[in-house]
Amino acid sequence: MAHRATISDLAEKAGVSVSTIDRILNGREKVRAATAARVLAAAEELQFYAMPVLRERLNIDRPRIKLGFLLQQSHRTFYQMIADALRAAAEESPDPVDIIIEHIDDLSPEAVSTRMLALGEKVQALAVVTAEHARISYAIEALAAKGVPTYGLISELTSACGTGYIGLDNWRVGRTAAWAIAGLCKRPGKVGILVGNHRYRCQELNESGFRSFCREHGSEFTLLEPLQTYEDKSIARDVTEQLLAREPDLVGLYVSGGGMVGVLDALKAAGRSRSVVTVGHEITEHTRNGLIDEDLALVMAHPISRLASEAIAQMRRDLVSGASLSKRMIGFEIYTPENI
Repeated sequence: MAHRATISDLAEKAGVSVSTIDRILNGREKVRAATAARVLAAAEELQFYAMPVLRERLNIDRPRIKLGFLLQQSHRTFYQMIADALRAAAEESPDPVDIIIEHIDDLSPEAVSTRMLALGEKVQALAVVTAEHARISYAIEALAAKGVPTYGLISELTSACGTGYIGLDNWRVGRTAAWAIAGLCKRPGKVGILVGNHRYRCQELNESGFRSFCREHGSEFTLLEPLQTYEDKSIARDVTEQLLAREPDLVGLYVSGGGMVGVLDALKAAGRSRSVVTVGHEITEHTRNGLIDEDLALVMAHPISRLASEAIAQMRRDLVSGASLSKRMIGFEIYTPENI
């Protein structure tokens, strides 16, 4: 008489615990898509007696969703980290999902909109990091007409057809930056603001929140007009050097956009990294070292793993439910020289 495979046999074959198989069969546990596929493959090979139940519990017959993510330059550490986190989140997702991640070096509206339309042909929903522009809005509307919704990732986007959003509450981020500078500056004075590009809604909201706090609680500080770095470290260094030379009484600096490497280099070269309270964004090797050396006072960062998992889950939920596109705001992390 042929041996009938047991739960123990299936667990050993699939490389999971017996309790995991038991929980799956009793509907008490969701498992990652990769684990589900491994368990199912093992069950088919063993001709496991409870295959119908196993298929139902693992939701194997649900259609796979394909999501696209268009990120900025692949040479930038922050976007490398996001790409890695998205791949990990897709692998660990309890729901069947495939993702396509592309990076774009040319950030012009023409190039980005063209890539959005091309990527939209391959996926069911698209998330993109880009600046506001009429060409971007047109691409969003063209994709929507084909049934492909678009989400702003990190920075919100607008269009006549509506867009989703996954990222931070950037107005609160800006107020937090102002709170830090106002509290840490030893004397009142001028405060500089650096942005990457005024067309990024996240950075505009950062500045708006920053000014809002200072109007309410920091009237002793003079906020200078924001300067653009275009997300480039060389331009950021030049802009910061000019600002420091022009404003010898500068007491604070809020770096809302990219180019932090250049900003830190300029502050160090001028010998003013300790006298100017500087607040920036995102934890990378450079900002981590800046905090350790106390050249940076505070850094606010996306919780990247959570951002990735929330993005995939929310985009999938919206597709499956057919609901209006969601705006999913997640909390931000705060780092100082004392908790890095």
